[in-house]
Amino acid sequence: MNGVLSRPTGLGLVIGSRQFFNGAPCILARQQLEAQVAAIGARGFIPPIEATVNGAVQTRADAELYARYFADHRDEIDGLVVSLANFGDEIAVIELVRAAGLNVPILLQACNDTFDKVDVKNRRDAFCGKISVANNFFQYGVPFSETTSHTSDLDGAEFAADLDRFARVARTVRGLRHARIGAIGARTAPFQTMRYSEKLLQKLGVTVIPVDLSEIIGRAKALDDQAAAVKDKLTAIGAYGRIDGHVRPEQIVRQAKWSIAVDEWIAENDCDASAIQCWRSLQDNFGCATCLSMSMMGEKLMPSACEVDVLGTLSMYALTLAAGQPAAILDWNNNYGYDADKCVGTHCGNYPKSFLGVTPNIGELDVLGETIGRDKCFGAVKGKVAAGPATFLRFSSDDGAATIKAYAGEGAFTDDPYGMDGGIAVIEVKRLRRLLKVVTQHGFEHHVAMVRGHWGEVVGEAVGRYLDLPLYLHNSEPLPTFDYR
Repeated sequence: MNGVLSRPTGLGLVIGSRQFFNGAPCILARQQLEAQVAAIGARGFIPPIEATVNGAVQTRADAELYARYFADHRDEIDGLVVSLANFGDEIAVIELVRAAGLNVPILLQACNDTFDKVDVKNRRDAFCGKISVANNFFQYGVPFSETTSHTSDLDGAEFAADLDRFARVARTVRGLRHARIGAIGARTAPFQTMRYSEKLLQKLGVTVIPVDLSEIIGRAKALDDQAAAVKDKLTAIGAYGRIDGHVRPEQIVRQAKWSIAVDEWIAENDCDASAIQCWRSLQDNFGCATCLSMSMMGEKLMPSACEVDVLGTLSMYALTLAAGQPAAILDWNNNYGYDADKCVGTHCGNYPKSFLGVTPNIGELDVLGETIGRDKCFGAVKGKVAAGPATFLRFSSDDGAATIKAYAGEGAFTDDPYGMDGGIAVIEVKRLRRLLKVVTQHGFEHHVAMVRGHWGEVVGEAVGRYLDLPLYLHNSEPLPTFDYR
């Protein structure tokens, strides 16, 4: 549970060199790369410098040594960073990658030459060497990530940003390939939009663990009101937000017991995230909502989606991995007047409180409460999402095409007013109408996952390049393609 997020991202480090070039820069490159890895809070894995000449990889023997070392740390390495201190040896690099067999994202970086050091003894030619290494990656079908510029300074701010972005990509890919999603309860019958294929998810590496809602309700009912765990959860709920004054103590106790039951089952089944049947069986048979439980889990970077939306949960988890922040699930819900690039996203009340940016109000479900009685519906976290940049993502199970597909992009939460109850977000996305046509014409669901900040490039790399899923990245410029007819 939360294994990838609970430890530093592990990066295997490779310094590439060609024997007849000056090897001295390799030692400095290693020092600079290790410093940058430490600066972003990641953990570097590299054999001792004395293991090879200048600590670099420039022969087949070097490649085999590095490959064995990386293979020994397979469970700790999330990505590889290949830095070409000079031209590099393309054969040594590709043989290292193949021999290690890690199947992790790769960042290919090449060091800059400088005007005063391009004589025979000091030139690097990494600009050219990068093309040769990339060509071998292409020949062998090995996907890899690029730096912003073709060549860069290892100790520069640009590479620092590239490395941070890549580490997030590596973390996202590792997390998704080993994700365990708890599906608590049956799919809400009125929403066929929540159907999905477990088999397609398993091909991706995602395991779904289902449980009947009655089992969790039974656990909750079995808890004593005076149990220490219940008292602790009541304290946590009281500290999480402001509870409406008319809410009765027994309503809060039911919510606490439900949250404990969910927490325990998720821990026992080693789940990273969950999707819950949030209405209306829980309200009718136990007398509370589950939004607050989902909000509190999300705040701990364990996202949970409504209406047993497993693909929505996976979307939330991907954004949490990319951003290292709580994600939320929203409905694409309302137009915002006649503004073509704005709309309103809502949900009953499951947003993590840091998503809102203020201490939330905790009350009862509004729409469902009006129908079945508010006394059964305590546990909704209410508030308006604070303004700021946002990233969105949605996975969908396309059974006819036998694949999981996705769309993603960036926009912003605005501070525009909107007089609606529950959890509200006014969202601005450039060319929103185009995005919505992609959603409707390609059969995507009305739910969408969002997280604060701009992480579109991270999501695009992880989902499109390394998971190799069909992806529409909104407002991005796709690379040119070749017509081989």
